[in-house]
Amino acid sequence: MENMTHTECERGIAALEDALYAIGGKWKLRIINALRESGKKRFNELQRLVKGISPRVLSNELKELEMNGFVKRIVHAQSPVLVEYELTEYSDTLKDVLCSLIQWGQDHRERVKGMLHT
Repeated sequence: MENMTHTECERGIAALEDALYAIGGKWKLRIINALRESGKKRFNELQRLVKGISPRVLSNELKELEMNGFVKRIVHAQSPVLVEYELTEYSDTLKDVLCSLIQWGQDHRERVKGMLHT
């Protein structure tokens, strides 16, 4: 990333903004990770997995994740209607990002704990 031209830097910032638009915020990666670890889930099951999220926020986040191609909404025509959410194949493109963020978070937590105990 050193010695980037101004144009390359602007492109990088634009790409980062696009990524943050699609997966940024407090909840999106948590929802994706919950579905990745536990598989297909109904709305209430997902809400229990993602601690602290309100139904309204979960609904909005799922709509945005669906719009961006990460989550698929499956409606089973039965009585009562059953709706499930699962990850799409496209969400697999986030696997390395999630793993890196999880590892970084673990490392950062240990670093901060070490700073507090010195």
